[in-house]
Amino acid sequence: MGIAKRVFFFLLTNIAILAVIMIVLSIAQIFVPINITGYGYDLVGVGIFSLIVGFIGAFVSLWISKWMAKTFYKVQTFDETKLHSVGEKERFVYQIVERIASSNNIKMPEVGVYQSNEPNAFATGPTKNKSLVAVSSGLLDQMTYDEIEGVVGHEMAHILNGDMVTMTLLQGVINTFVIFLSRIAGTFIDRNVFGNEDGPGLGYFLSAFVLQIIFGILASTVVAWFSRHREFRADAGSAALVGKEKMIAGLEKLDLLVKNMQTDNSNQSMNTMKIVSKDGIMKLFASHPPIEERIKNLRNN
Repeated sequence: MGIAKRVFFFLLTNIAILAVIMIVLSIAQIFVPINITGYGYDLVGVGIFSLIVGFIGAFVSLWISKWMAKTFYKVQTFDETKLHSVGEKERFVYQIVERIASSNNIKMPEVGVYQSNEPNAFATGPTKNKSLVAVSSGLLDQMTYDEIEGVVGHEMAHILNGDMVTMTLLQGVINTFVIFLSRIAGTFIDRNVFGNEDGPGLGYFLSAFVLQIIFGILASTVVAWFSRHREFRADAGSAALVGKEKMIAGLEKLDLLVKNMQTDNSNQSMNTMKIVSKDGIMKLFASHPPIEERIKNLRNN
């Protein structure tokens, strides 16, 4: 339920950070007499450049992921001192998070609610001890206590499993290959199409930037595959933390709500966040397995 937003925020910040790094390096190249743009056919040099930039982008994305999520979704957080000012279901969410965090010896994550009719929840943050669990107002309004507990258990399982850190390492590797290939291809285009033999020219910067985006989109299928794999694991984690039937109940309610929302053309958020199943090649980009498969997997294990 929540990893779609984690993937969304992570990829968004990762792309933005890589773009900023590339722009800064391109400008700096004007004043620095050494190659800091990954230009040329020195495979070792370009590889080292790609590795450094790729992992910097991934880890910075991870570090600011919680801030990005809170800012983008206007999440209103609350702690123990503010429980008297929130609703009963908000207090229930806080209590679930507190219980699971305490029993698993991690620091209490921040807990918050954001306004959206979309029944969803997500967890994010750079480490297990600096995390955030947020639920939508639509989820609280439309789910029972048992269903909410299953969903929150699912998000806490993502935190306990260290999914964000694992995703960062994966994204760092992917960034490295994307940057490496786009730089080598950009050099080829700059020299053979634009005829520039005197160093990185406009053709290099433009082609490398465009190819980085294209390769990045294609490589996102690997992140999506990882996301689907971890989603099954988080379902199992929730079943262990709060009970299998509560997790199944949460999925069944989500399935019902999604089907209802699919008939409402005014609300496409569930499709946008890749909660629903995709057909054809779009399945490769889906961050979630079909809900029916997740329920079946839980029942059979």
